[in-house]
Amino acid sequence: MRYAQGGGLTNAGTAARERVRLRAVERFEHGEKGKDIAAALRVSQRSVERWRKSWRERGQAGVLSKGSPGRPRLGPAHMERLERELERGPLARRLR
Repeated sequence: MRYAQGGGLTNAGTAARERVRLRAVERFEHGEKGKDIAAALRVSQRSVERWRKSWRERGQAGVLSKGSPGRPRLGPAHMERLERELERGPLARRLR
């Protein structure tokens, strides 16, 4: 399932998701199996294994949310080009 920007969650929902990931880290440290962690935390085994891989590579920081990537920013040159193209209108683009 794909989520809207920000995962479609409120700040409280995002914090709850983060707590689940941190609980998973505690269980990794105790050597629990992925399927047991997934069942206990009510998440998919695939998510647990993805978190475990990140945890092994980067420690606890690896499983923390990186937040929304946001929209890519356009530089001044790209903005100027975009403005020119918009001024030309849709038919100019079609006639190329």
